[in-house]
Amino acid sequence: MTIKMKDLILTALFVTTFSMSNVLTAAEWSGVASAEGRYFFKEGDFGQEQSEFSLAIEPEFYHRWEDSDWSIVFKPFVRWDSLDDERSHADIRELMVRYVGDEWELKAGMSKVFWGVAESQHLVDVINQTDFVENIDGEDKLGQQMVVLSTEQDFGLLELFVLPGSRERTFAGEDGRFRFPLPVDQDNPIYADEDGKQRIDGAIRWSKWIGDWDIGLSHFSGTSREPLFVVDQVNPLQPQLRPLYVTIDQTSLDVQATKGAWLWKLEAMSRSGFNEDRYWAAVGGFEYTFFGVTQSGADLGMIMEYQHDSRETLPGGYQQQDVGVLGFRLAMNDIPSTEALLAFSYADGQSFVNLEASRRLGDDWKMVVEGRLFTVDEDKGPFGSLLYPFRNDDYVSITLERYF
Repeated sequence: MTIKMKDLILTALFVTTFSMSNVLTAAEWSGVASAEGRYFFKEGDFGQEQSEFSLAIEPEFYHRWEDSDWSIVFKPFVRWDSLDDERSHADIRELMVRYVGDEWELKAGMSKVFWGVAESQHLVDVINQTDFVENIDGEDKLGQQMVVLSTEQDFGLLELFVLPGSRERTFAGEDGRFRFPLPVDQDNPIYADEDGKQRIDGAIRWSKWIGDWDIGLSHFSGTSREPLFVVDQVNPLQPQLRPLYVTIDQTSLDVQATKGAWLWKLEAMSRSGFNEDRYWAAVGGFEYTFFGVTQSGADLGMIMEYQHDSRETLPGGYQQQDVGVLGFRLAMNDIPSTEALLAFSYADGQSFVNLEASRRLGDDWKMVVEGRLFTVDEDKGPFGSLLYPFRNDDYVSITLERYF
């Protein structure tokens, strides 16, 4: 946790508490605290330990003023990790003031926005930065400064985003798991735009349900949340990777069609900024649900998706490979809300197995189990697979969550 992040958290806590001291008795407090244990089946490439333990807390404060259209939400996040100093970090996931009018809504502050429909990859989700030390699946995001004006009319939901400043991606430290062969110099990123991380980004999105179809059209212009890397060899004996954040324009489409037991999904985007030529990428497929597969009424969903990128060579020198995904989602539909997802992704020379399962334990507790397995063709060398740095990071984790 950096000093700047500590100052940010403490300042936000002080300002929020002071400004709402007269309404604390009417506030709504909730949140989750968790304890996580991870066990890796092999020692890391750089001698990292095989066991890891961490504690996290994410409280939430919400208040809506009586007889008012104004509300506020504050959701900080803190994690302590036994293995990786970089995974011990704090963030403001949300600190948002909201005004709801008759036909429009205004939000300002820090928040998270999600776009997308696919299971295996979220190509169109570009507003928030990925919190990579939290989880490598890309689902956890850092809070993003934003001002959002939206209106819902007969033509659909229209949202306008002003994004003052961007966030750098988090990366594992030298003692952490899921680290790259070279350490990442997170304190000295490079920005292609002269305004650096203070560049004001913008986005616009239209979405609407039309019969069985859920359609979204978006455009984003600003600093890419996905960094490139430059090798810094100021000290030849200790080279490092410096993240390079370029400026991009991305136009995207996401569509989901609900046809009985079928869910048809597509995410597609066209992007400029990573090289001289604009490129496109897409992920699409379906999920089919078998209802009532057991006497207790459990549902089993089968997921198939396919990923494609129009570039022949990806950043870092990796050859582009189409990815096929097969998965199964089980919902027991029981009182403890037992659920499980098992997915298998494959490309030439690499595969990835992902297991996620959860079950409530009483009214306030929940257990979450995760497992991930990486397989690469080591004969192809480090540039033969994007998963090569993680080939020894197979793991299983158990998390106990306490809701309050």
